[in-house]
Amino acid sequence: PREMAAADGIETIGMAAHDDKCNFKPVQFMRRALGEYDVHIEMQYCGVCHTDLHYAKNDLGSTQYPIIPGHELAGICVGVGAKVTKFKKGDKVGVGCFVDSCRECANCAKGDEQYCAKGCTLTYQSAPPNKHGRAKGGPGFENNPTAGGYSTQFVVHELYAIKIPNDYPLEMAGPLMCAAITMYDPLKYFGAVQGTRVGIMGLGGLGVMGVKLAKALGCTVTVISSTERKEAMANNLGADHFVCSTGKTKGKTLADAMGTLDLVLDTIAADHDLKQYMPLLAPSGRII
Repeated sequence: PREMAAADGIETIGMAAHDDKCNFKPVQFMRRALGEYDVHIEMQYCGVCHTDLHYAKNDLGSTQYPIIPGHELAGICVGVGAKVTKFKKGDKVGVGCFVDSCRECANCAKGDEQYCAKGCTLTYQSAPPNKHGRAKGGPGFENNPTAGGYSTQFVVHELYAIKIPNDYPLEMAGPLMCAAITMYDPLKYFGAVQGTRVGIMGLGGLGVMGVKLAKALGCTVTVISSTERKEAMANNLGADHFVCSTGKTKGKTLADAMGTLDLVLDTIAADHDLKQYMPLLAPSGRII
């Protein structure tokens, strides 16, 4: 595949679901040949995000099959376009949830391309893929929805790729492209600093990242879970407190934690009644 990148496109194998049964099977397709600002990534790892499952199952009602998900990409740069300045061969590279935007609107201008007024191009399932000019499909696949990281090769404009430090384990980098930034952004936006009392509702993939990041920022962290089985995990992650929301525990309950939190990040994926968590907030506290 590397030798073909200069002219004909890049032969790629992806794992695709062809219907909502999620029976993934390998398919062959072409990535585009490198443009002047493109980076060719030989994929090594791709995290499995809950969003991937929602799209594969057509939970949102908009899935176009076949679908190749994946927006927690981690791989090695094996080629760059003539005008690329951010990357070189051998670099570790990550890609997150989107691969293009208009770069003209106010949101793009201030670095919030994910809120592009004309709609950002998602790493997978965006069609037409090339509406902004930097996410064209390969030969014979120009108009197919974008195909994600469940694949052997990836091509992306350098502006939408992230350089992973050489000393960071590549097998751990994928979830940073989605789960970690999903938690880091609200922590920073809402001013979490040393001493901020942060609650993390739910201890799945997002919750784990939330605990680690909040602790790294110096926050006091309380994990809120519906089952006390997660208490040991919370403690191992460095959480300061654990609260069982169902009351089926010998430890702390929601009532014990009333008024103790400045910022609560809700990561629970199942339906739940938010009202029962509101009393956890201190005056001027927020649930996000």
